[in-house]
Amino acid sequence: MLYLEFLFLLLMLYVGSRYGGIGLGVVSGIGLVIEVFIFRMPVGKAPIEVMLIILAVVTCASVLEAAGGLKFMLQVAEKVLRSNPKRVTLLGPIVTYLMTFMLGTGHSVYSIMPIIGDVALKNKIRPERPMAAASVASQLAITSSPLSAAVVFYLAQITKLPGFEHISLLHIVGVTVPATFAGTIALALYSMRRGKELEDDPEYQRRLQNPVWRERILNTTSTTLNDALPPAAKQSVYLFLLSLVVIVIIAMLPQIRTVIPAGVAEIDLPKIKPISMSIIIQMMMLCFGGIILLATKTNPQIVPNGVVFKSGMVAAIAIFGIAWMSDTYFQHAMPEFKAAITDMVKSAPWTFALALFAVSVVINSQAATAVMMLPVGIGLGIPAPILVGLMPATYAYFFIPNYPSDIATVNFDVTGTTKIGKYYFNHSFMVPGLIGVVVACLVGVGVAEVIIR
Repeated sequence: MLYLEFLFLLLMLYVGSRYGGIGLGVVSGIGLVIEVFIFRMPVGKAPIEVMLIILAVVTCASVLEAAGGLKFMLQVAEKVLRSNPKRVTLLGPIVTYLMTFMLGTGHSVYSIMPIIGDVALKNKIRPERPMAAASVASQLAITSSPLSAAVVFYLAQITKLPGFEHISLLHIVGVTVPATFAGTIALALYSMRRGKELEDDPEYQRRLQNPVWRERILNTTSTTLNDALPPAAKQSVYLFLLSLVVIVIIAMLPQIRTVIPAGVAEIDLPKIKPISMSIIIQMMMLCFGGIILLATKTNPQIVPNGVVFKSGMVAAIAIFGIAWMSDTYFQHAMPEFKAAITDMVKSAPWTFALALFAVSVVINSQAATAVMMLPVGIGLGIPAPILVGLMPATYAYFFIPNYPSDIATVNFDVTGTTKIGKYYFNHSFMVPGLIGVVVACLVGVGVAEVIIR
């Protein structure tokens, strides 16, 4: 019966993935109701903490966008790309990686991708090379960001393990940053020579013969450099970066986040635990969102209209349904599930990466994959360094090309070199994605063995 219930779980995830976004969350709600009232499973835990982190980070980033800060960041990135056009295949993925690292979301790719494509086209570089790599890098970087819900959830779970209570946010990103950046460099280097040269590409030549496409290709210019910025755009970016610095400092100094209530006896002081970093991030993101709003005199009514806000709210709803449905099943099935695969995982702990990868393919979210699978890994007794080192494997939704950033990238490439192939899986993001994740996991496990102790 457990196997049939697991197949039902996969079916609901698959059906939801066909609709994406909010559809994935509400279809999972159907699955949750069936699990509880038809299969009679005890209700699992809703991912409240993860959702609150997403809401807080998205709120602050949305205020930044409304204040013009995101456009300022895009202009800086565009200047870097246009000043080094021949290196766009290497710089494009690095730019999208850094933007995701700072913002905690990969949805900034929608704004920078047309610029990357334009730089490549103007320099006769096959646009697929930098564009596909940049799209993958923007999502791979999520597990490196200190604002990422996946990172904070990992931190909260790992510090519950005996002997790892001292692990901090810096320990986690100390593993994921070098791991995912190494993966980004590896996929960018691969991409520099992939595919035919632009002038030899049959799809590009076919489009040049079509008057409509030829007009678009020859006269398309995407740039943000001529856009006027609000007076406080630069100030909003500095304030946002300051919030990251404050979060890192508080993470480094637990005494700052240790609040001693009045009347506590001195003998009880060692029992008082610091405020968790998940709460700290929620507090600081809301706080600095307010500071940016007041300092830049941004109209709060335009905040919900931005790309970051809309994408972030959709992600929160998707995770709400997915994680709640999944937790309900795995809490119900854990005793038998654990017995069935414990031997395999103990003999080869790296196989847990395959489980993370497979789940991420279906549910399109690192945070949701972490919420769903990390407790399973902990329950199976997988060592903490392995769990942290394999975190990049929570990104696998490039495998099926239905994620919004990948679809948008295909549409932004007017030359047609970035594409979904005839056989669906032979698409532009497959090989860069596999290279990035595999390299990141290998580097991550090696670094984690040194740092996570």
